[in-house]
Amino acid sequence: MILKTFGWSFVITAVGLALAVLYDGWTAFGIVAILSILEISLSFDNAVVNAGILKKMNAFWQKIFLTVGVLIAVFGMRLVFPVVIVAISAKIGPIEAVNLALNEKEHYKELVTDAHASIAAFGGMFLLMIFLDFIFEDRDIQWLRWIERPLAKLGKVDMLSVAIALGVLLVSSMTFATHAHLHGGAHADKGETVLISGIAGLITYMIVGGLSGYFEDKLEEEEEAELEAEEEAKKSGKGAASAVLLAGKAAFFMFLYLEVLDASFSFDGVIGAFAITNDIVLMALGLGIGAMYVRSLTVYLVRQGTLDDYVYLEHGAHYAIGALAVILLVTIQYEINEVITGMVGVVLIAWSFWSSVRRNKRLAAEGGDFSEKAEVSSGV
Repeated sequence: MILKTFGWSFVITAVGLALAVLYDGWTAFGIVAILSILEISLSFDNAVVNAGILKKMNAFWQKIFLTVGVLIAVFGMRLVFPVVIVAISAKIGPIEAVNLALNEKEHYKELVTDAHASIAAFGGMFLLMIFLDFIFEDRDIQWLRWIERPLAKLGKVDMLSVAIALGVLLVSSMTFATHAHLHGGAHADKGETVLISGIAGLITYMIVGGLSGYFEDKLEEEEEAELEAEEEAKKSGKGAASAVLLAGKAAFFMFLYLEVLDASFSFDGVIGAFAITNDIVLMALGLGIGAMYVRSLTVYLVRQGTLDDYVYLEHGAHYAIGALAVILLVTIQYEINEVITGMVGVVLIAWSFWSSVRRNKRLAAEGGDFSEKAEVSSGV
């Protein structure tokens, strides 16, 4: 099972490290290895959240996630994305941006750092919306009941998560603009950029998340209709064909949602990588290897049914998302060490795993079922 799920990750690791040695010797080997570990540690919560979505997709779309999705993640976010943001922020062509990345690495790093505010605003708002929509939803299984129960009641207010997110963005942009104005410098005119980027992140979440949710609901309705009229469906192939088509649409938009989610998670990894190297080739190799392991881990969690057995993992991952969203928004103005960013997610997920183990032991002692028993009295 391990080899089947992580086989391609092992292969990519071997190839990536070999290419690093050929590119710039054993120093490059060490840099790529460190970047891989950095990406995995920063994105473990990404794997848990992805697994919660991916388990609703069939084996075909899981393979698409591990193939096409990896190409998008590695070449799109870890290689093309840094070049694109440099081209946009510096108002230069993509070819010139590539030339900067390969031949003027210090200047390239400066341009990417300069674009950090807009990147953090976009990614922070997207991730914040994911966290708010999760925490405001009323659910049977609750982890931190003293927080989740009152927030679930507040969640009955329409558009509350959007209002809070916009309020946070407004405060962030105004604080950034005021600080920049008082201290002068190159960032004095970027408060508006932060606001626009954050709104773009919010719109992206609402469009992609809304479409995936719409088709997922349609798919569930179709499945319920098929169960009720199973005998009639056997007489004609129309019902089966319709379900396959609808499943395809639902899976496509869920796949699209996963890619945008991965992009938002990768912002901190891409920016953090510049603390280790300015070389875009080594960055792509290291972060690409890490991204591959995150995807394999996602599929492993789905196939092992880990989220069903350890029911608080998804809660812990969403709290980690909320923490990462706050961290990204804070880094618009203040620098935060990548080790802190990674450890926050690891600690929250480890805590949720430990809570899940305690829950399972308690249910086993009571003769209960791990995955089916309602947890209305749960919480820490």
